[in-house]
Amino acid sequence: VQLVESGGGSVQAGGSLRLSCVASGFCFDDYAIGWYRQAPGKEREFVAAISWSGGKFAYADSVKGRFTISRDNAKNTVYLQMNSLEVGAAAVYYCAGRLSVRYVYTSSGQYDYWGQGTQVTVSS
Repeated sequence: VQLVESGGGSVQAGGSLRLSCVASGFCFDDYAIGWYRQAPGKEREFVAAISWSGGKFAYADSVKGRFTISRDNAKNTVYLQMNSLEVGAAAVYYCAGRLSVRYVYTSSGQYDYWGQGTQVTVSS
């Protein structure tokens, strides 16, 4: 089982990035996927989540209206489109997976598999 994030990088405040999370080694269609982030000295925090079908979503209040989560099951990939990035969004972003064909999950403890993360840097 493997989750690999990509798409991180450096951007100025107000800019955009699109992160990708590519899965392998399991039946991706049966998994809910979440995105989390962790900044230096801070706890890992929930960003967004999507159900197996893409029909259910959840977002942290801090990113609503600016971030969009989506998935392409044919490509075993979940995306996180991040617009109007703020300096406070700088962190390592992780994707996580949990076997579920019904719900979305916002608690990190509910996920079974994690990627290694991709760094997002936002400058003022």
